[in-house]
Amino acid sequence: MNISELTHLMHEFVLSKGWYEPNTKRPQTPRNIAISLSIEAAEILEHFQWKDNGYDKEELASELADVALYLLQLSAVTGIDLEQAITNKLEKNKDRTWDEK
Repeated sequence: MNISELTHLMHEFVLSKGWYEPNTKRPQTPRNIAISLSIEAAEILEHFQWKDNGYDKEELASELADVALYLLQLSAVTGIDLEQAITNKLEKNKDRTWDEK
C-alpha cells in the first residue's frame, strides 16, 4: 500500500466519523491536526521514559501508527503531496552534511 492509498483510507475514516462536518467536535483544521500530531509524537517518548532498553513493540507500533495517520491527514488538509515532499527532502539531504564526530 502506498501513501496515497493510506491517505485515502484515513480520509474515509474521518468522513465516516463525521469529522468534516461543520459542527464536529473534531474539526480537521491544519492547526488542530498539527497539535494532535505533536501530542501523539510525544506519546512515543513514554515508551522509553525511565528505561534504558526495552519497550512493548505492539504498543509502540500503535503510537507510530497514530503519528503516521495524523501526518497523512495534515498533508491532505493542507494540499501537500507527502510522497513528493519526502522525495524532495531525501534529494536535498543527499548533498547535506552533518557533524561526523
